[in-house]
Amino acid sequence: MDGQKARERGYLEVEHTADWGLRAWAEDLPALFCTAAEGMYALMDVRLAKGPEVSREIHLEAADLESLLVAFLDELLYQVENGHAFARMDLSIAGGRLDGSLRGKPIETRKKEIKAVTFHQLEVRQGPKGWETTVIFDV
Repeated sequence: MDGQKARERGYLEVEHTADWGLRAWAEDLPALFCTAAEGMYALMDVRLAKGPEVSREIHLEAADLESLLVAFLDELLYQVENGHAFARMDLSIAGGRLDGSLRGKPIETRKKEIKAVTFHQLEVRQGPKGWETTVIFDV
């Protein structure tokens, strides 16, 4: 990824009473979903182990982008519970459907737990510089 693209995406922890919040932004929807996942892993302080790569195919459908994002992050939380996290995600999103390939490693450590991804104040929106969202996690 070139330097210009790298500046167009990111995440930032936001304060939220009793739960954790994350604001993410990116140039397109697949990058936004990946960035939100990276931020979620960072909030949990997930560290990947050395060893063989793990790969998964993912196919999700939802009525809207918010539901699709929650389904995607929920799937990643399920994988964390099974001991895997993904550093490389190749996603396509169109018409309420997400398809992708995930590549990662077993988890060496996870210092914090997220119980669930919530719909509280969730909105996926397009702005002048790309896409953004704020996600609240139940901890």
